[in-house]
Amino acid sequence: MKLSTQLSYAGSFKQGVDGLVAMEKAGLDIVWVAEAYGIDAVSVMGYVAAKTETVQIGSGILPIYSRTPALLAQTAAGVDLLSDGRCILGLGASGPQVIEGWHGVPYDRPLGRTEEIIDVCRKVWRREVLHHEGPSYTIPLPEGQGTGLGKALKMIVHPVRNDIPIYVAALGEKNVEMTATVADGWLPLFYVPERAKEVWGDALAKGAANRAADRPPLEVVAGGLVAIGDDVEGMRDFVRPMVALYVGGMGARGKNFYNALVRRYGYEKEAELIQDLYLDGKKDEAAAAVPAELLESMSLCGPEGYVKERLAAYKESGVTVLSITPVGPDPVKIVEQLKEWTA
Repeated sequence: MKLSTQLSYAGSFKQGVDGLVAMEKAGLDIVWVAEAYGIDAVSVMGYVAAKTETVQIGSGILPIYSRTPALLAQTAAGVDLLSDGRCILGLGASGPQVIEGWHGVPYDRPLGRTEEIIDVCRKVWRREVLHHEGPSYTIPLPEGQGTGLGKALKMIVHPVRNDIPIYVAALGEKNVEMTATVADGWLPLFYVPERAKEVWGDALAKGAANRAADRPPLEVVAGGLVAIGDDVEGMRDFVRPMVALYVGGMGARGKNFYNALVRRYGYEKEAELIQDLYLDGKKDEAAAAVPAELLESMSLCGPEGYVKERLAAYKESGVTVLSITPVGPDPVKIVEQLKEWTA
């Protein structure tokens, strides 16, 4: 398995990049740069490109509603140019709270939009004259819309690569199926390797059956918190607030993808309680209500032998890129150890 991590903003952004450089030297393969409603990811990706040499630089993720399809293609081509071919375009629908509350655009047709965007991006990178007709995007605009002066164009420059990898953050069955059909990689959050086949197996199989023969196998990026030692199990609590935020607060009752996933894992009552507490403003109590068993199943914290067992479980479930959040006094050492164990 390859190793990846999310760029840390703890301390300061520049310190986070300095730490990334050290992890790159230790063997880290991919770094993911988040956006949500903080600093834009693309500026950060350009800075990372200037400071690193070998690590692949992925957006983790760019919301599909925040940019036009052509701009997403231009953006990936730009980062790919700055990094000498190290860009991964990570896409995701985010959720209604962020898209409608921050970007001020309707959250509609997430699955269809994603598929159309992937099609447009690949046309742009191949330097085709851009024509696209779909339910969400028509390029150029048809007669009767806009000024009527739109012209079909092709990219002026030659991209470093004409097929930049596209990874998609997906949880729902239809979205996962679409991802397995057309994308290069899949970015599931809160992945439990022992439950993956039960929850997503059918969707992945359907997608794989319809996948183009000339596309390589789907990369699967998943993992969690990593701490190695005889007395590190308590470090799992580090992610309680984040799990509570997503399961409890990312969306509304009946419209929360992460809450629905945790329910599918078998924690129906716990998911409901976490959401009720979080939406009532009781964030600490919501975090405390996250089951310890769930935290353990989504992490790799324990003695060396235990962590190796968890690595084997992730690999057996189909994970090809282990995404880690190393915690402890020496994150670089953790990367070195995992690199050795996953070789």
